[in-house]
Amino acid sequence: MRKLATALLMGGAFAVPAMLSTPAQAQTAQCGDLSIAQMGWASAEIMTEVAKFLLEQGYGCKVDLVKSDTIPAITSVAENGEPDIVTDLWLNSAGEAYTKLEQAGTMVTLTHVLDPGGVEGWWLPTYLVEAHPELATIEGVMANPALVGGRFNNCPEGWGCRVVSDNLVRALNLPASGIEVFNHGSGETLASSMGAAVSAKEPWFGYYWGPTVPLGKYPMTKVKLGEYDAAKFTNLQSPNATDPQVSEFPEAPSVTAVTAKLAGEKPEIVEFLKKMTFKTDDMNALLAWQDDNKASAQEVAVQYLTTHGAEWSTWLSDDAREKLSALLPQ
Repeated sequence: MRKLATALLMGGAFAVPAMLSTPAQAQTAQCGDLSIAQMGWASAEIMTEVAKFLLEQGYGCKVDLVKSDTIPAITSVAENGEPDIVTDLWLNSAGEAYTKLEQAGTMVTLTHVLDPGGVEGWWLPTYLVEAHPELATIEGVMANPALVGGRFNNCPEGWGCRVVSDNLVRALNLPASGIEVFNHGSGETLASSMGAAVSAKEPWFGYYWGPTVPLGKYPMTKVKLGEYDAAKFTNLQSPNATDPQVSEFPEAPSVTAVTAKLAGEKPEIVEFLKKMTFKTDDMNALLAWQDDNKASAQEVAVQYLTTHGAEWSTWLSDDAREKLSALLPQ
């Protein structure tokens, strides 16, 4: 079963069984082409690979995964009306750019794709906070720059968290405390900087989010920035924020959103996407499995599909469930 799922997901030599060929081809005319934004972090890649498999094999869609990130994906929808679907869209990072599209009726929020959601903030290794309890707050960090290595590891350009963190840096005047801001060029270098530091028991201070391998793998403590203030945080999400003020990161809802066009034309696909929700704990476990096995996002999707049938089968229409039961018995 796992080999068949892998072959189908990766477009290998195996063909869809004959019993599925006619229904899938008939459904293609109804579903047609779909594009999904595949964000550049592991949990989003897994989600989109799972969605692609179920949409293609259950609903007969032809799915194109479009590599993207939060702000570029929203901008593309605003300017080009595509991709059709954006999964793992973190509303706290998307900010007013997404709110404007939603209010204009350009995009429709369908569901919280992570249950109960994600976490994000500024972090330190737990061993560092245990050795120096004063570092538990941002005031303590800024008063002791040498203890945190004198550096803040910032998000890459194009990520929604980069906007928020840049504004927080301004609000706190972080460089004045002796902490330089290092802007990472990719998510990979941001993650590897944390891993290298923690493995060596050295200081590390920076932004990160979960569910992710690093936060599941390394004991990290979230630095207290203060109280969460909705108005202040909304301002922090604006690239042109005037007079930014400090606010804690709120709990992070992650959603699936679609274009209004898709919502109006493909109700069966929308109904599927509304039900597609991953438990945060399950995603952490999948990310750990991926890291341990050096697996691709497609291979992790197969791991999920072959071990969590009782969950994903509830997302499907009766017709799609029947087709997929021949491939992946639940």
